[in-house]
Amino acid sequence: MPRSAPSPGPQQPGEHGYGDPAAPVTIVEFGDFECPYCRKAAPVLRELVDGADGAVRLVWRHFPLFEVHPHALTAALAAEAAAAAGQFWPMHDRLFAHQNRLTDDDLRRHAEALGLDPESAAGEGAQAFADGVAADYTAGLALGVAGTPTLLIDGERYTGTVQLEALRVVVAEQLSAVDGRTPRQWREGGR
Repeated sequence: MPRSAPSPGPQQPGEHGYGDPAAPVTIVEFGDFECPYCRKAAPVLRELVDGADGAVRLVWRHFPLFEVHPHALTAALAAEAAAAAGQFWPMHDRLFAHQNRLTDDDLRRHAEALGLDPESAAGEGAQAFADGVAADYTAGLALGVAGTPTLLIDGERYTGTVQLEALRVVVAEQLSAVDGRTPRQWREGGR
């Protein structure tokens, strides 16, 4: 897979990166906290980044499928409230771990469990974060995102299954296209 234009907006405010910001490969995930497929993908993507020796980073963008997931939008707002306190990834993990508990009262409890202001995570207080979630959603629509999870690897839509080995193959192809190095060689700075 040849390297294309940079992935859409990984440097934009409000987006949440996991892994080395200087990684040569960026995976952008458009996701929904109420989506069971996103929940299943989360540990796979985390393991991919953790095992890539700094060569891959993950960027989360919100794409709440509010028509089929009634709590997806409010969960996205709660994640943004947590992000404002530097706790996006802990909230991300908590929302997926408790995916069947995403009511406003639940979101407040999740915020409390992370030591955050519960009133900023749900209800009127969370509305301060609506523009960021809407911007992600609109960007997703512009890129043709229709479901979750949607992954873009260096700007190219990934259409395979979200399985570790399949993703490693694509990442290896991307790294080779960048400069011919493997993840370990990239980390060590050699050929």
